Amino acid sequence: MRRGKKYAAAAAKYDKQKRYELNEAVKLVKEAAFAKFDETVELSVKLNLKKGQSVRDTVVLPNQFAAEKRILVFAKGEKATEATQAGAAYVGDTDLVQKIQGGWLDFDVVVATPDMMKDVGRLGPVLGRRGIMPNPKTGTVTMDVAGAIKELKQGRVEFRNDKTGVIHLAVGKVSMAPEAVAENVRLVMGEIRKKRPSDTKGDFVKSVAVSSTMGPGVKVDFNDRM
Repeated sequence: MRRGKKYAAAAAKYDKQKRYELNEAVKLVKEAAFAKFDETVELSVKLNLKKGQSVRDTVVLPNQFAAEKRILVFAKGEKATEATQAGAAYVGDTDLVQKIQGGWLDFDVVVATPDMMKDVGRLGPVLGRRGIMPNPKTGTVTMDVAGAIKELKQGRVEFRNDKTGVIHLAVGKVSMAPEAVAENVRLVMGEIRKKRPSDTKGDFVKSVAVSSTMGPGVKVDFNDRM
């Protein structure tokens, strides 16, 4: 794949074969960023997974960097009131289902109480395609509506591996202090390691790299104290 001059100049700032200590790797990503906008720092983790295995969970990053998400909650009665009081942007039941079926998508994340999933299930093709279909595994199908909203406002994010066994996750901005980004990475890595399948043989984590939106990846020495 042919790269531009700015990318080549950024890649020349470090040794592509070397694995760097996490804080140093993040600093290199920050120094190599060349876009005119505040690039996102992305974490890529290659895992040793068998076919059909998956690693998926949510985590609240200690250092936030994204704009507050517009939370939509499907709930009725007391739970709808709870959602409104907790700060959800939109709260409703079948009325919102119909609105979304009509093409409205002015929200970022969806939470639903279990009793609403029969109706919300009709939105699978729409919400699933955007990756925001409520799911018990990600804490977005729950009776603890207020708790879910609180965590989402604090910056709770989901991570999951793709078909090649790699987890990609935004962990900061190049404008942030390297130490803050590194703290986010360490927390994510700790949560990923907790999800190691019991039958995994050998190393669970095969490789770790950090990069900016437009920049090259920097390999991380994931054997250090991340």
